[in-house]
Amino acid sequence: MTAFAVYAGLFAVAFLAATIFPAQSEAVLTGLLWGGDYAPWLLVLVASFGNVLGATVNWGLGRGIERFHDRKWFPLHGSALERAKGWYLRYGRWSLLLSWVPFVGDPLTVAAGVMRERLVIFLLLVGIAKTGRYIVLALAAARFAG
Repeated sequence: MTAFAVYAGLFAVAFLAATIFPAQSEAVLTGLLWGGDYAPWLLVLVASFGNVLGATVNWGLGRGIERFHDRKWFPLHGSALERAKGWYLRYGRWSLLLSWVPFVGDPLTVAAGVMRERLVIFLLLVGIAKTGRYIVLALAAARFAG
């Protein structure tokens, strides 16, 4: 497999993991890190970029929620969206630092769109959160590589 295909695959999995589709970018990243054939910093960068871009899709869905919320494919329904909006109202934009947390992060990124968070602030906070998660994962993978 070419390096381009590996990085493109990691990007795709990380992107999908941040949207409505189930994917495990952490497992893919860890496997690639343990393989040792690719630069860890580049793997973290590619995964982060894909994951932040996927979260930005959620933000965009939130911005257009009036048009999409009743569609079957829309990632949040009723109580999940209301819970996420509650978190967002209570903690504000800083709640986006939890955008990496499974089952919590995706609704928060949609809520940020609903609440009309500015894209620049969104990208900054989500970028910090998601990149930080991948850095910690890379450090842990290096520590436990066998």
